[in-house]
Amino acid sequence: MMTKFSKLRRVSALLLTLATLTGLLGACSSGEPAETTDASGQVEHVDYVASLTLDMTTPTAKQEVTVKTFIDGDTTHFNFPGGNFPNGVLKARYLAVNTPESTGKIEEWGKAAANFTKNALKSATSIIVESETAGWDADSTGDRYLVWVWYRTSDTEPYRNLNVELLQNGLAIASNSANNQYGDTCMNAIAQAKAEKLKVYSGEQDPDYYYGGATELTLKELRCNLTTYNNTKVAFEGVVTKNAGESVYVEEYDPETGLYYGMYVYYGYNLSSAGLKILTVGNRVRIVGSVQYYEAGDSYQVSDISYNVRHPDDENNIQLISEGNTGAYTETTVETFNSSVTLTVGEEQKTFPYAQLALGTSVSMKGLTVKSVYTTVSETDSDGAMTLTCEDAAGNRISVRTAVLRDADGNKITESYFSGKTIDVKGIVDVFSGTYQVKVFSINDVTVH
Repeated sequence: MMTKFSKLRRVSALLLTLATLTGLLGACSSGEPAETTDASGQVEHVDYVASLTLDMTTPTAKQEVTVKTFIDGDTTHFNFPGGNFPNGVLKARYLAVNTPESTGKIEEWGKAAANFTKNALKSATSIIVESETAGWDADSTGDRYLVWVWYRTSDTEPYRNLNVELLQNGLAIASNSANNQYGDTCMNAIAQAKAEKLKVYSGEQDPDYYYGGATELTLKELRCNLTTYNNTKVAFEGVVTKNAGESVYVEEYDPETGLYYGMYVYYGYNLSSAGLKILTVGNRVRIVGSVQYYEAGDSYQVSDISYNVRHPDDENNIQLISEGNTGAYTETTVETFNSSVTLTVGEEQKTFPYAQLALGTSVSMKGLTVKSVYTTVSETDSDGAMTLTCEDAAGNRISVRTAVLRDADGNKITESYFSGKTIDVKGIVDVFSGTYQVKVFSINDVTVH
């Protein structure tokens, strides 16, 4: 299926012609030329970002922030001091720009845009977010807020506007770019990027985008060689063991090693009802998608999956292979979970943490004593989720992370239900901040003794 950015790349030459015919450059009301020429008549590049100045005296809302999480080219989560936002985090959606996707859906130049934003803000000594108004304005989701992002890389330099910089470098298309306080500069930056045929306007292939067909492999091959397949399109088979909302976990048994290998598959809002039905728990499926490193979760995922109802046999579709399968829920011990495994990968012997190989697979454990409980308190859907620090009989420790659990009457289960108890659990191997854990999604997957 052709995305909006691949379509844009194919018609960029037409857009350039139309821009000239319709006087796009002259439509900017700033009065400054969109381009200048030198003595020989050659068009000179203009740094429109440098023409903007951050004025801290204007009535628009402004705040100095730090980065909490990089999401993609036009979305960043910032640590925001004060009590304005839940957990002190402003989920920022950049004004005036729409960068290609690089998370759930993968589009041409999406990685380039995400990396540009990340590198700019990582180098910053100061970051200031600015609203278009005197308050903080939510976008259509109600969860993100529309802002201008200013940054500087030393205390002696002026702030640069990252939104305009993305447009100027051809890493974004317009998104209501003219209808804001910096609209003239935005439109000039867009016109110049088109004239210079930069990135999304280049008509060239993105070196970071995988254009080839899917590489057919096993989940073992993928799990043991994730860096090799990062940013490539892959296809594999497995059983859907858990639907976590917008994502599923898929696992497959490897008879050579006697282990299960799994993967977190993110589908977001991209699938039709027919596609979602394929991902029903218990179905054996063929997954086709792009391998991506998910920085916020410090792990890999497969995303950009699709199902074309009109062409069900399309090789890029996810496919149903069989129904009525069950998750393995391999019974293991804390000692094994915390151990290492040596495998032959290609011609090499490589050693992996057992839990790393088991990421995304279903496991069960018995006889865990709950030593302490941490409960998440927030204004999000995770309010009431718990982390149980558990020990086995030998004193080996493991973390069990729960979703928000409820009893048969719908009441939220609290830490008193678990504190000091011995439990058996069934869950999915997960990782959080570098620590491997077992994630439990339902109270039915916990037995309290």
